[in-house]
Amino acid sequence: MLFFRGINSINIDAKGRLAVPKRYRESISEASDNQLVATIDLHSPCLLIYTLDEWEVIERKLMSLPNVDPQARLYQRLLLGHASEMEMDAQGRVLLPSLLREHAQLEKSAILLGQGNKFELWSQEAWDASRPEMLDSALSGEVSESLANLSL
Repeated sequence: MLFFRGINSINIDAKGRLAVPKRYRESISEASDNQLVATIDLHSPCLLIYTLDEWEVIERKLMSLPNVDPQARLYQRLLLGHASEMEMDAQGRVLLPSLLREHAQLEKSAILLGQGNKFELWSQEAWDASRPEMLDSALSGEVSESLANLSL
């Protein structure tokens, strides 16, 4: 099973390409023949990047939602509509579509954050601005029911 973990400081070049860290390249190649899919995150100013096989699982779930549900249609429209296939080249680079770069305000410095089955791609600026708030929220003592039994 493919599993992405860790935080990586990366650069995006003038053409809008990012180099996937070497430690992930072989796994991506084996899992999805160098095919990745990026889409927007609906809750944070970042992009979500999946291997193609992992994205297809999510895509099927989204497509199985009832079209008559306005919230389901909204999620389909935003997540599927922004989904962009990308191919990792021989140097481990992927070209990020310009509309997705604009959405996440990605310029030169970025953070690639492993999240198990996917990566989050943040601009360095957005990550630096959001991280203290995330830490404060996590440390506030307010724990949701789904986290109550998590022991770290």
